[in-house]
Amino acid sequence: MSSIVIRKLDPGVKERLRIRAARHGRSMEAEARRILQTALDVSETRTRNLYERIRERFEPLGGVDLELPPREAARKPPRFE
Repeated sequence: MSSIVIRKLDPGVKERLRIRAARHGRSMEAEARRILQTALDVSETRTRNLYERIRERFEPLGGVDLELPPREAARKPPRFE
């Protein structure tokens, strides 16, 4: 097993870790290991981008054909004198 040291940890973060560890009946070290493991497991399963996830969710519902209005000519920019 490897070890790491986390320097410059905000005291508030350390306190929240201590409370969370106590709530789960673990040491702070065990709780930190659990948080890291969970975060890394989740991020590796999320390889699809937002577009792919939205499309996967809504594609079974079918598409919608939208009628787009014709574009108008661009207006002339204002002149500052």
